[in-house]
Amino acid sequence: MTSETYLNHPTFGLLYRICSLGENRELFTTLYAQRLFFIVISKTEGVSIEPITRSESRLLVDRRLRELRLLESSTEYTELQSVYKTTF
Repeated sequence: MTSETYLNHPTFGLLYRICSLGENRELFTTLYAQRLFFIVISKTEGVSIEPITRSESRLLVDRRLRELRLLESSTEYTELQSVYKTTF
């Protein structure tokens, strides 16, 4: 079981981490409505938060699911697939 990660956004409140998108990039959504999506990029200067559309976020999660399936990471794949079904 993985730990849940949250981020406090000054305008949108708590953001919930959906998945990692690679080096220093993660996909977040608003905690309660799950209608707004953001890419959070961690840099040495700080954190950058970029809004993206629901369809863009769905494509990113689809891509991540394919990567996990090829890497045969079954635990992470199963968890992300569950999040995918409830979010999209």
